[in-house]
Amino acid sequence: VEGLPELGGAGIVLPSRPPPKLSRPPPPTGDAQTAEEIMKAELERDPPYGAEVSYTIEKAGSGWESPALAPWLEQAVADASLATFEKPHCYTGEGGSIPFMGMLGKRFPKAQFVITGVLGPASNAHGPNEFIHLEMSRRVTAAVAFILDRHANR
Repeated sequence: VEGLPELGGAGIVLPSRPPPKLSRPPPPTGDAQTAEEIMKAELERDPPYGAEVSYTIEKAGSGWESPALAPWLEQAVADASLATFEKPHCYTGEGGSIPFMGMLGKRFPKAQFVITGVLGPASNAHGPNEFIHLEMSRRVTAAVAFILDRHANR
């Protein structure tokens, strides 16, 4: 936490004003502003040992839940994975915290989405060691091209 001493040199006394920031992804179908207001109320309610706690809402971004894939897209994703990675596909839920996807989902409620990226071994999205793994990039690009071809030719 920024502003606090490193663990190796820390004592048992905290600075008088530690500046922690909390970030929590909202539930995919939840309202971020409501969640932030609940978080604020809970954190400021009855702090222990006479501590003063204040919680400032900087921004609130609602989550997004992907609609079910159409059968053609489900099959295209499966085939693309086998063709480019030689392995079955899998899905990973990331909390739905990409605000742009929520905006697209509202504007185009019947649209199909394939959201992917090129992170590879030891990569850390949006972190200091973020990088693009070239072989992973080539395969993901090929998989997306495969899916787009299936869409164009269905």
